[in-house]
Amino acid sequence: MRLHILSCAVLLGVSMVPAIAGPTEGKDVFDSKCKSCHGASGQGNPSIAKMFKVEMRALGSKDVQAQSDADLKKIVTDGKGKMKPIAGLSAKQVDDVVAFLRTLK
Repeated sequence: MRLHILSCAVLLGVSMVPAIAGPTEGKDVFDSKCKSCHGASGQGNPSIAKMFKVEMRALGSKDVQAQSDADLKKIVTDGKGKMKPIAGLSAKQVDDVVAFLRTLK
């Protein structure tokens, strides 16, 4: 039975390898959805921080990096404080963004 499923997957071109979060793909999403507020290197955009009267922590800081992947995913999908949720992202894209954030430490 297992061989039959694998054979069908190969014939249909379906990958049996689970999708792995990728920092490269996450950077692309970050650049299009997050960079305007958080800056290209995750240090925060001072103009946005001033406008919203918030202090943006650097995404590479120990405080941010100490958060679990689940916590970071929740912030991306639900928002936090004055940050609105990032709409229109698939679960894979959220995983990719978190993988990219981990490269900022």
